[in-house]
This record gives sequence, C-alpha cells and structure tokens, in this order.
Amino acid sequence: MAGSSEEAPDHGRGVVIMDDWPGYDLNLFTYPQHYYGDLEYVLIPHGIIVDRTERLAKDIMKDIGCCDIMVLCVLKGGYKFCADLVEHLKNISRNSDRFVAMKVDFIRLKSYKNDQSMGEMQIIGGYDLSSLAGKNVLIVEDVVGTGRTMKALLSNIEKYKPNMVKVASLLVKRTPRSDGFRPDYAGFEIPDLFVVGYALDYNEYFRDLNHICVINEKGKEKYRV
Repeated sequence: MAGSSEEAPDHGRGVVIMDDWPGYDLNLFTYPQHYYGDLEYVLIPHGIIVDRTERLAKDIMKDIGCCDIMVLCVLKGGYKFCADLVEHLKNISRNSDRFVAMKVDFIRLKSYKNDQSMGEMQIIGGYDLSSLAGKNVLIVEDVVGTGRTMKALLSNIEKYKPNMVKVASLLVKRTPRSDGFRPDYAGFEIPDLFVVGYALDYNEYFRDLNHICVINEKGKEKYRV
C-alpha cells in the first residue's frame, strides 16, 4: 500500500519548516491586492515551491520511472502542484534513454468546511476508480493532514488491484490529530497551520495566490461560509 505509517525516508518527509519559523514579511513579495489585510505572512515563496517540485520529480523518476505512470490528481487544491510536477516528469522523460508514458486523470475530494476538517472524505463526481486496475498510479495531493482522507482514498483504490500506488503531496502537516500516515514523496513538512495559495483555498478564495501563506483571522471571517 502507498505511503507509510512508519518512519519515512528523507524524501518522504520533505523540507522541514519548524514550528518557530516566523515566515517572510508580506511586503517582501508581490501578491494580489484584493488579499491585502487577509494574510499573516508568506510561509513558502513560489520560487522555492518550484525548485522543490523539480527535485521531487527527479526522486519519483528515479524510483518508478521504469514503468508507465497513471497520475491521479486530487482536485481542486492539487491541480497547480500536479501540473508543475507532471511538466518536470515529462522533461526528465524526454531527456532520458527511456520514454515513460504518462496519463493524467482527476478526482475531486471534499473534507473541509471553512478551516475545519469534516472528519470524512467525500468523492465528488463520477470518477471510475476501476480504470486504475493493473496501473502504476501516482496520486498527487496538495496537503496531507490527519491522513484519514488519503487512507480512505487508498482503501477505495486498492479494491481495484492497481499494480502499484505511490502518493506525492506538496505539504504534510505536523498535527497531533495525525494517524501516522506519510506520503511516499513530500515537498514540505509544515506546522499545523491553515495555509492558502498555490491553488490551496479557503472556501474557494486564495487559489490565485502564487505563494503559500498563512491566512489571518480577518481573512477567515471575511470569506467564511
């Protein structure tokens, strides 16, 4: 099964951002003016995300680039990370001595309302998981928090007997609510903060923010549903 409940390898933990990391002052970066006053600070600048994603692609190709890959992007928050990751994977494939075919499909999950987990995973839409039977599957996710959502998805996928399943997540949160699940590939391990940007949203806002930032209480209240 994908991921691990045991101690993960280095690339499974990612770049570790400690709890006392103060972040970057918003005034050091450009970001959409309509979010002025809604953010605390920049946690991860866009350029660092891009560089880390390129390295993840290299790690993934080294491990599983011997076979064709079905990439399953978890919408909506994972679409930007997935697009950038797949582009790097394709670049590596084009410049190697063996072409790796990659297909990309999408699944939409819902597990949050406002900034709170609803405690259960909902698969939205009619995606047919049976199409993953016998495939080498790379699930691309934006954030692994408690791990329950990803474990539920993996349990559903495993019923259809894929050849292999790996999980790549841009972020992994350190949270006391975690059940110990770790993705096979992680971009960054971050404190237990509600973050937005780089397609991660708060009630559909902030997806157009390039950097990953921490939303403030004013922002939460402004866009609460």
